[in-house]
Amino acid sequence: MTTAVLLRSFDIMIMATALLASWLWLQASRQRLRRLSRHEDLDAADMNRIVVAINRTQILNARAALASALAAALTGVRFALDALSN
Repeated sequence: MTTAVLLRSFDIMIMATALLASWLWLQASRQRLRRLSRHEDLDAADMNRIVVAINRTQILNARAALASALAAALTGVRFALDALSN
């Protein structure tokens, strides 16, 4: 495998993981919680919906952070390969 092909494949992986991270953060930001009035009484179903929404958002944020970390690691490897090939 030539160096150019290896570098091109790292470029593609970096773009894919960065795109994945941005898509996951977009999904996390689209989930809205229903606002409650101070005159409403919270019941178990309301609390369950709130906890589930927070948990889903946290999971999506964690996945997006992992994808961003992977993109940064791939970028570091890409720069190292480029530096070693010259």
